Amino acid sequence: MKLTQLPLATAIIYALNPQLSFAQQTAEAEANIETLEIVGVRQNRISEGATGLALEIDETPQSISIISAEQLKNYSAFNINDALRLAPGINVEEWETNRTNYTSRGFEIKNTQIDGVGLPNDWGIVTGAMEAYGYENIEVIRGANGLLTGVGNASGTINYVRKRPKNENGGEVGVSFGSWDFKRLQADYSLLLTDSGSWAARFVAAAEDKESYLDGLGNNREFFSVIVDGQLTDNSTVTAGYSYQDADTDGNTWGGLVYNYTDGSQAKWDVSDTTTQEWTMWDTINTSAFIEYNYIFANAWQLQASYNFRGFEEQDKLFYASGKIDKDTHLGLSGWPGRYDSDIDADLFEIKAFGAFELFGKEHQASVGVSHAKSDDVMYQHPFDFANTPAYGPILAFPYDLDAIPEPDWLAPVLYSDIEQKLTRYFGSAQLNITDKLFTVVGFNTIEFERSGMNAGASIDNDESETSPYVGFTYKLNDDLNLYASYSDIYQPQEQADYNGQYLAPTKGTNFETGVKASWFDDALMTTFAYFTAEQDNFAQYAGLTEDGIYYYKGVSIESEGYEFEVTGKITDNINIVASYTHIDVTDENGDDTNKWAPRDVVGVTVDYAVTDAVVVGLNGRWQSKIESTDYNVKQGSYGLLNAFARWNINDNIDIQANVNNITDEQYINSLQTVGYYGAPTNGSLTLTYKF
Repeated sequence: MKLTQLPLATAIIYALNPQLSFAQQTAEAEANIETLEIVGVRQNRISEGATGLALEIDETPQSISIISAEQLKNYSAFNINDALRLAPGINVEEWETNRTNYTSRGFEIKNTQIDGVGLPNDWGIVTGAMEAYGYENIEVIRGANGLLTGVGNASGTINYVRKRPKNENGGEVGVSFGSWDFKRLQADYSLLLTDSGSWAARFVAAAEDKESYLDGLGNNREFFSVIVDGQLTDNSTVTAGYSYQDADTDGNTWGGLVYNYTDGSQAKWDVSDTTTQEWTMWDTINTSAFIEYNYIFANAWQLQASYNFRGFEEQDKLFYASGKIDKDTHLGLSGWPGRYDSDIDADLFEIKAFGAFELFGKEHQASVGVSHAKSDDVMYQHPFDFANTPAYGPILAFPYDLDAIPEPDWLAPVLYSDIEQKLTRYFGSAQLNITDKLFTVVGFNTIEFERSGMNAGASIDNDESETSPYVGFTYKLNDDLNLYASYSDIYQPQEQADYNGQYLAPTKGTNFETGVKASWFDDALMTTFAYFTAEQDNFAQYAGLTEDGIYYYKGVSIESEGYEFEVTGKITDNINIVASYTHIDVTDENGDDTNKWAPRDVVGVTVDYAVTDAVVVGLNGRWQSKIESTDYNVKQGSYGLLNAFARWNINDNIDIQANVNNITDEQYINSLQTVGYYGAPTNGSLTLTYKF
């Protein structure tokens, strides 16, 4: 397996200018120039990694991991949460049944992208289970990454790479069954729209329905996407796509379990216990659309212009239980119901140019561009009569029945928040080859950020601007060994408010990383060692509750450091491995440990073995050190999880696969970032796939 990426600009240059690589071909081959062009564009399309430049992974002065399509298939990672559990250095914090944070290096990942473009993800919260079948692979870039988004903290960036049309007709359909009445149907088909292959489309669809090990919880999800791309002229291509996901949940939680007894000890419950009621629900609709235009100039520079739209709608009925429980009577909890309707629309326009140039007898590459993003976030709240609502105030002994507390009589909705955000960024980067062995990556990001509107009754009017530099070096000791170092500013607008309801000023700081990347066995295996440090000022930290029961925050200074080791690739022709170890330390301005919900040590190992040409088996394991929630006084000891799969390729068209998760039936609290609930016990699934 070649652990490098063909640079995007080079791939498209060769694709749209075949004479560069096929000059010696016959006239008959030249007659098929259109087909050759589109093949190169589609099959070698990649994102620009951590720098906005077309660098190979071992040349990029930052930590990058890729969750491949094969890994997603092997471990039946049908949703993004399961997919990111396969990523080195990433923690999936499921602190509610319908809301998740992804974290890296002790902090929330607040930046997500699709095909290299995207908006900051504000709180970093992902609502509902997001479908993963529409993506070819997922790139995880760890550490501050100002060149990609202009904003961000010391955690990282997640880039989702869409499935795009192939250059031949074909696809697959699969059906899955599993524990807790899990049922799933999925299909993926690529279709040539012209005889020459200059235009093609790809259709992806999935439908899933399942119950849960948690009492009362049920989920169903439908997903559909279509992408069409083609060649307009000898020098230009266009791609357009649309996706739609409708996900409905019944019996969801709002917050996690309550583990605090009044005597200060920690409670332990059954894995299936939940604080929810049967009238709760959380329905979401996610839509996205994009159009992308590419033009290659005679000097091989490329111009790319794109528009992306993201829409999100949700309706929910929620029930929150909090407090401390008497160990004898199991009384002490108080309830709080909530009902909200939200609508978020985001638009992003981006234009950039990139390519190669010569200077001082050497070839270099550069990228420059501008983008403008605008989002509107509107939320309505349904009030209720506090005096006549059993769901508000002291409630029954826990655990209680799912129908023990009646649904409130909701009143007409009122506006809770209406926020408009605008983010304009001007960016540029260059790879400068200083010598044959040493090159540097330099860049800048200038942003103008505006936020206005109303949030929970408080008027909002923020206006920020910032220029962030980036510099990195890569030194090639030999053909197989690269040393690197990089520096980036940290700048992150915050969504947490102070006691008066005003958003905190942005977090600012610096991020430094250095490491070594080595290739082995003719590039079949790559190892990476990275050491990183970060300093962040005015970082939002929970400070308490206002008189109205609203969370408020204060800004603190935080320092972090750590190191990572990763091995990925082929050990032999039959064995693939992805192994990693991450260690972090996070301290506050007094030098004391903070963010203790983030494990200080995490080990991950995935090994797949091709027993024969027809049979493949694999194991995936993850171990993390102890964690705790200081705000809620809850602890979780160290634990490990083990998953396995086996696939039999019956023939060229049919394969059947079995998956087993949490083989050792470990009982663990899945997150203490706030307070979570117990993770899933042993479970399994069976998938039959037909390819055509």
